Amino acid sequence: MLSNNPLETRAEAVRRFNRFYTRQIGLLHEHLLDSEFSLTEARVLYELAHRPAVTGAELCRQLGLNAGYMSRMISRFEKRGLVAKTRSPEDARAVQLELTGKGRAAFALLNDASRQEVVAMLDALPAAGQQELVDAMGRIQRLLGEPTPGYILRDPQPGDMGWIVHRQAVLYAQEYGWNTEYEALVAEIVARFVRDFDSAWERCWIAEQDGKVVGSVFLVRQDETTAKLRLLYVDPCARGLGIGTRLVDECLRFARRVGYRKMVLWTNSVLTDARRIYDRAGFELVEEEPHHSFGKDLVGQVLAREL
Repeated sequence: MLSNNPLETRAEAVRRFNRFYTRQIGLLHEHLLDSEFSLTEARVLYELAHRPAVTGAELCRQLGLNAGYMSRMISRFEKRGLVAKTRSPEDARAVQLELTGKGRAAFALLNDASRQEVVAMLDALPAAGQQELVDAMGRIQRLLGEPTPGYILRDPQPGDMGWIVHRQAVLYAQEYGWNTEYEALVAEIVARFVRDFDSAWERCWIAEQDGKVVGSVFLVRQDETTAKLRLLYVDPCARGLGIGTRLVDECLRFARRVGYRKMVLWTNSVLTDARRIYDRAGFELVEEEPHHSFGKDLVGQVLAREL
């Protein structure tokens, strides 16, 4: 039975992907990559090959495995001559695990078979598809793992403007249910910026993380003394890193440097995260008005601050 709960619907989509990917890389097979090792055994061999002198307890914490299960696995490895135990020089009570020469040879075969299988999978895709797959996997890793704080701000490059239109249209449809009227508005703003760009008075900043565009903002000239901030955007995968605040700060810094005396912007009351950024940056509400746009009843807000 289909659920009306969005979280349960997304959970089913994740489970469906897991079943697909499990089949794709052969995890349902009794032994991984036609070897004598199970998936868990191969993972332990990987850790031992890349973390010399590790203890069983550390492996249990790293991999989330039961201590008894780990102990039995290591005993099997010992009997087969794959693993040796030594006493830690720092703590005689601690037993360290290391691969023997035989163990390293077994891992090398397993590692090479894994690499070749992935190469074959990627080779079935065009180059653009390969990069798209790698980027998608990287995003999954960032979302489910520890956040990667590093990002850079840069000038726009060819392709960025089309990406901004696409990504903003998708995001606001997903998060607020806005229709294609909003996509048309963003496309108009971006097209006008590119066509009439005046480098002395206007700028666009692109936030990039791990080679992926994760945010952007535009500063355009409204009149001789007033700058207008437009289309502030931060991708959900990069929120919480301070990118939105940094983008607004760059706008303010540039506007002061070139001689603007005031900055304004237009937003909507439902965009509460952006409003908090604007409030912290010193913007104040000067006008608001209900309107029906993008398929929704909204309250438009004009904010401003002196520079």
